[in-house]
Amino acid sequence: MENLMNETIGQVVAENFRTAAVFYNHGIDFCCRGNRVINDVCEKKNIDPTKLEAELREALDTAGRGVDDPRTWTLAKLIDHIVPTHHRYVEQKSPILLQFLAKLCKVHGEAHPELFEIHEHFQYTAGDLAAHMKKEELMLFPQIKKMENAQKTGTTWTPPGFGTVKNPIAMMMQEHEDEGDRFVKISELSNNYTPPADACNTYRITYAMLDEFEKDLHRHIHLENNILFPRAIELESAVV
Repeated sequence: MENLMNETIGQVVAENFRTAAVFYNHGIDFCCRGNRVINDVCEKKNIDPTKLEAELREALDTAGRGVDDPRTWTLAKLIDHIVPTHHRYVEQKSPILLQFLAKLCKVHGEAHPELFEIHEHFQYTAGDLAAHMKKEELMLFPQIKKMENAQKTGTTWTPPGFGTVKNPIAMMMQEHEDEGDRFVKISELSNNYTPPADACNTYRITYAMLDEFEKDLHRHIHLENNILFPRAIELESAVV
């Protein structure tokens, strides 16, 4: 990548996921808003582009590409990684976090009223992500697999009732952005997941889990927005 700073964030992270940590450390959203040009983001956020480029190139020069690079996977393999790794993670962690947040509101809410807002935001996250993932698993992902199989076998792919895959993909990407915005608010309300001095063990564990949940969501959305969806759109044009 000669003109690295003129690339989009998503393209760079897709090249090597180690760069995600660089963007994260500078407060740059690499998943939901990965379509922004790096130089433009530096200007808007008053980040030294020379320093950022040096950090990104260092990350890009590290080992770790090749067989484990998700860009080299078939779309079916990518989907079969996303669902058990990230969808199931959300399903497993959401009820626990909801339970812990409800307990914190009851015990610490008077002294820390921001907990009620965090709890409310995460309630929306849990419900919306559950519906979102079902739409992907039942509607979009099976069609992507069918398209790939049609290309592989030389058979005909018949577009489903929703028409082009661009339609559900646009919806999924908007929902990803909504969740990204919601977690920006949760992060701000929790002081970047920093428990207060009077926090109990449950308080500390809950904030650590929220932090982990957001990081997993970033990885999850990156794989879809920056790798799976663009390749699915490209594949559709080849099989129709």
